[in-house]
Amino acid sequence: MKKDGPLKCKWKVSKFEKKELADIYRRILKTIVKIPPNAPYRQNTEPIIRHRWALVENIADPNKLESAINDGQLEEVISQAKRELELSRKMLEVRAWEPLVESAPTNQWKWPPT
Repeated sequence: MKKDGPLKCKWKVSKFEKKELADIYRRILKTIVKIPPNAPYRQNTEPIIRHRWALVENIADPNKLESAINDGQLEEVISQAKRELELSRKMLEVRAWEPLVESAPTNQWKWPPT
């Protein structure tokens, strides 16, 4: 079954929305804790994921959960969480918190390029 989302896109309806979302959030946190605590990505992402995970764990009614998360239908939230999981793994892989290997060019942010 599919249900309408914003702009009439179709989202696959999950029978186990809460379980799926809790599992994705758990996996995101498992990845994020491997990133240094002072890394901006971790500082900004971890509190949001922990808050949402707590909502998933404590709110039984899916409609109330959607309202509490306040970011669209649960199917959309699941889709976003899956993308965040991919991003967290990529951030860990590329070690985005480490300094650049070499200095950035002097005029890197000037336009037009010189």
